[in-house]
Amino acid sequence: MRSLALTMRSLALTSVAALMLVPLAAAAGDKPMSAAEFDAYSQGKTLYYAIGGKPYGAEQYLPNHQVIWAFLGQECRRGHWYEDKGQICFSYENSGDGPQCWTFFPEAGGLRAHYMGPDSGGDLVEVRQSSEPLHCPGPAVGV
Repeated sequence: MRSLALTMRSLALTSVAALMLVPLAAAAGDKPMSAAEFDAYSQGKTLYYAIGGKPYGAEQYLPNHQVIWAFLGQECRRGHWYEDKGQICFSYENSGDGPQCWTFFPEAGGLRAHYMGPDSGGDLVEVRQSSEPLHCPGPAVGV
């Protein structure tokens, strides 16, 4: 009887230890998406992003890594993305900023994007997606 009690106690301790490791395993699984995974997820979609719970901008992902980006309420900018050392980097027309590189993580509600530059300012979070193209009014419409 004593060995049965010890076995039961040992199983209980093992179960508690295993449950304590679950958050550690989840954190270790926080692996960035590869370029192929990002392309498979994003192509043909328009994704809308927020930062800190506030709307930030949207990007339409086209074939051949082409994109159209717009900050909230601003003009659209065409560009393309490419993989560089495990990061997804974006380069936009008429932008003297140079490439902007990110790591993307799949999450339950969509993507989370972490900027790899010096002024991160927080992660972008996908809040909505659509199969519709990004609405891009031209500059000074109606003038």
